[in-house]
Amino acid sequence: MRLPGLGGWHEDPLWSYVYPWLVEHERLGGPAWRLGTGSDLALMREAAAEIGTLPRGARVLDVPTGSGVALRGLRPGQGIDYVAADISATMLGRARAAATRLGVADQVTTALADVGALPFADASFDLVVSLTGLHCFPDPRRAIDEMVRVLAPGAAITGSSLFTDTGARYEPLRWVGTRAGVLGPMCTSVEAVTWLRDAGCRDVDLTLNGGIGYFRAVRGA
Repeated sequence: MRLPGLGGWHEDPLWSYVYPWLVEHERLGGPAWRLGTGSDLALMREAAAEIGTLPRGARVLDVPTGSGVALRGLRPGQGIDYVAADISATMLGRARAAATRLGVADQVTTALADVGALPFADASFDLVVSLTGLHCFPDPRRAIDEMVRVLAPGAAITGSSLFTDTGARYEPLRWVGTRAGVLGPMCTSVEAVTWLRDAGCRDVDLTLNGGIGYFRAVRGA
């Protein structure tokens, strides 16, 4: 059963408006985010901040970019190649608008892409960012394989996701998201760690904070 009026990612869902608003209006959004997910919104900013540490000439893949939330980690004049990828042309338009608003549009290109078959060469990125994305994908294991495939050896993948092993408190959130068409089958945190390692990552770290887990891993040589 699909909940009426919300829409999946190809239908410009209501959540695609709510989520960036919460991030951009932290005074109101932070408490609302904590109430709904049990997680601290500041952790998402900290994850995105790694983008701003990269040297000139580095390449970043942000997938799914959505409305460009992760762009807040990119610094004007940083001189990196930032690829914002998404399966939705509408989301890419919003990401371009966000890049212009933040003064980083000169560093950002957009790509209409399916995370299950990324149109990028092996080992072609110095960082892959996937904020609140893994739980949206129809095949999370395939998505991890593809995101790690395009990472250069020694480069990191970082992101956040809802996981299914975070307790009954967050089951209503997952139920509503699934019925609304904005969440996929999802996975447990244990599965995500296993898949990252199987894909060739080392130094895999995944920390649960409420209903959301934050992960970071480095591709091995």
